Amino acid sequence: MKLYTVKLLTITCEILAQKNIIEILNKHEINAYTTYEVDGNGARGIRGQGFKNEKNVKVEVILREEKLQDIVEEISRTMFANFAIIVYVSDVSVVRTEKF
Repeated sequence: MKLYTVKLLTITCEILAQKNIIEILNKHEINAYTTYEVDGNGARGIRGQGFKNEKNVKVEVILREEKLQDIVEEISRTMFANFAIIVYVSDVSVVRTEKF
């Protein structure tokens, strides 16, 4: 079995930023991603408990490296000042590259 290296873009943000993140992904022709609600503790205290708008979400996207830089740049330029967001990138291996 042959494995192919691609990138995993992970964005953890407050739920109020989720719509904006998805719009940026769609703008860059990324329409396959996974989202889920997460809890945690960080610089802004414990998140994910209480009111719906205080929750955090994690958005994960597997994509080719060519699209990665523009997406990360736009998220950092347009959203870091107004939302709690953590962005990181990992190398992952996939079997079916045509999906990404």
